[in-house]
Amino acid sequence: MGADRELAGLLASLGPELVDGEFVFVTSDTALVGVDARAMVVEGEGYSYVLERARADRHELRYEYVAAWITLRVASALDAVGLTAAVSTALADARISCNVIAGHHHDHLLVPHPRGSDALAVLRRLSARQDR
Repeated sequence: MGADRELAGLLASLGPELVDGEFVFVTSDTALVGVDARAMVVEGEGYSYVLERARADRHELRYEYVAAWITLRVASALDAVGLTAAVSTALADARISCNVIAGHHHDHLLVPHPRGSDALAVLRRLSARQDR
């Protein structure tokens, strides 16, 4: 099955799933060894890691933001247009901040942990509107 490129189809098949746990962003000037991060981005200013809060605490790593992780199960093409905009707009309309990490197979959203279930409900409503 190929990845979808049409926005209406992507939204109808969004399939948001709340991942169990609390996740944090950790930054470092150097690569961290042995932290078992769920995601990593190398930037000019250093390294940004996303990892489970418990792991960060075990390694005594500093963080400021605790997030819920939502995976969009839809198979979107890497060149699909509008999915991130539609999802972030729906969350912004609900006053929920969102940080997006795009993987090859799925997009992942990090929202404030206390708003995780609210964000999931917003995304499910967005998807349900496409099915009409």
